[in-house]
Amino acid sequence: MKSWKIALAALAAMGAQPLAAQMQAVPDRTIDEGEGPFGTLLIRGATVIEGTGAPPAGPIDIMVEGNRIAALYPGGAPAEQAQSAQRVIEAQGMYVLPGFVDTHGHNGDPGKAAQPSYGYKLWLAHGVTTVRGVSFYFGSGTPDISDAERSAANTITAPRLIPYAVFGDKWSRGAPDTPAKAREWVRWAKAQGFWGIKFFNSATPQVLAAALDEAELQQMGTVAHLAQTGVAEVNARTAVESGLDGVTHFYGHFESLLKDSALPYYPEDYNYFDEQSRFGWVARLAPQAVEPGSEKWEDYVDLLVASDVTLSPTFNIYSASRDVMAARSRDWHAAYTLPSLMDFYAPSATNHGSYYKDWSSEDEVAWRNFYAKWFDLTKDFHDRGGRVTAGSDPGYIYQTWGFAYIGELEMLREAGLSPLAVIRAATIDGAREIYEPRGVEPPMGRIAVGQLADLVIVPENPLANLKVLYGTGHTRLNYETGAIEQVGGVRWTIKDGIVYDAPALLADVARMVEEQRAGR
Repeated sequence: MKSWKIALAALAAMGAQPLAAQMQAVPDRTIDEGEGPFGTLLIRGATVIEGTGAPPAGPIDIMVEGNRIAALYPGGAPAEQAQSAQRVIEAQGMYVLPGFVDTHGHNGDPGKAAQPSYGYKLWLAHGVTTVRGVSFYFGSGTPDISDAERSAANTITAPRLIPYAVFGDKWSRGAPDTPAKAREWVRWAKAQGFWGIKFFNSATPQVLAAALDEAELQQMGTVAHLAQTGVAEVNARTAVESGLDGVTHFYGHFESLLKDSALPYYPEDYNYFDEQSRFGWVARLAPQAVEPGSEKWEDYVDLLVASDVTLSPTFNIYSASRDVMAARSRDWHAAYTLPSLMDFYAPSATNHGSYYKDWSSEDEVAWRNFYAKWFDLTKDFHDRGGRVTAGSDPGYIYQTWGFAYIGELEMLREAGLSPLAVIRAATIDGAREIYEPRGVEPPMGRIAVGQLADLVIVPENPLANLKVLYGTGHTRLNYETGAIEQVGGVRWTIKDGIVYDAPALLADVARMVEEQRAGR
């Protein structure tokens, strides 16, 4: 493996942040941030969407003891149980879902959001109780593991944090550029406490195969962003055949489906380091691929399903490519997006993902057409039994933490997944993607007795309208009064039995935004 390829992967991962910049430490959870866990917590009268795809049912009372679901009472808990509860949440008319799982998180960008609690609180405020960081931070000496441990102990206000490390990152023993060194790095990462590995396609096929094999032996998960710089040798088909657990984004798929060539076509003046060139030409890849329903397409989808690979498409992170003006004027930016983050999002020659330097209607049309084929691939895979999960990849391209996750749920629906299938992708399937490499069923991801008390309580029905999950709610005209109302938004997020007031978390974030704005 060439050292420049490692540097390139690291540069892309870090978003071209100054190496001297540092993230701030996450403050300890204060007494007014979350209540519990309680000896007994009763959630009364809710409609339950339990996570596996089963239809809603209610009213049901949910009894939580400590951090576990202890009982489910259709129609209502016995009087003596209800009266003895230490805390009661009146949820009549509301909907309770398993806590959401974000399978693609980052929190390592000091130039745009230096305090990690900004992202952690936004995730919790949107019902996200578990995040897989791929990775949370980049470079050595970062607090990926300590943040995860502090979250597990509930000493910080944060979702459950599952730390992955980027292959080759964080250690000081040189590039893992041979199969033997790849295996050594994997064992080292396991010993540090990382749950899995994120690949940026910078390894040779032989090194990748060794790393994947060792990861399986160590019961570590694997996921790959199969970047253009390495996809000529390792596309998604090659990676999956080598044992990769998960493909994130779109990279590698269409390079596996080319109809006229073994390699994609790039114009002679293409430059991967020029991100407008890089992302503008992503969309031009779709016409080079075979059509849905063709023999090559069908064989590829069958391979993905038979290989038990998981797709975490992260549709939303690239959605601004379809309409950049809409993306930069979202409802939540004024109150909840840091000014420094909006600065980072703006067109830039250096900031990763800020590639709209001269973005045209032709670029947007090309991306809309690209999405149509990408949606088809994901839907075909899902319909044949393939596992699709929800990842947001926030902090880039006008996608702010939490809000980006709900946007991803909307785009999974746009791709053709039913509302119940979207919720399953966001809950039990995300949990299984994380826990399956460890050989165990996840302790959360569905509403069932014995599961961890990771829950989302919403006043409106998200199956009828996913927009009610946004922290800013959904705009609705009241026909009786003529008033325009904001409805929805998560009311409570429960993580590990601790009850978080979602609007209060949003208010904390709004104060962070105002304080930064006032200090400019």
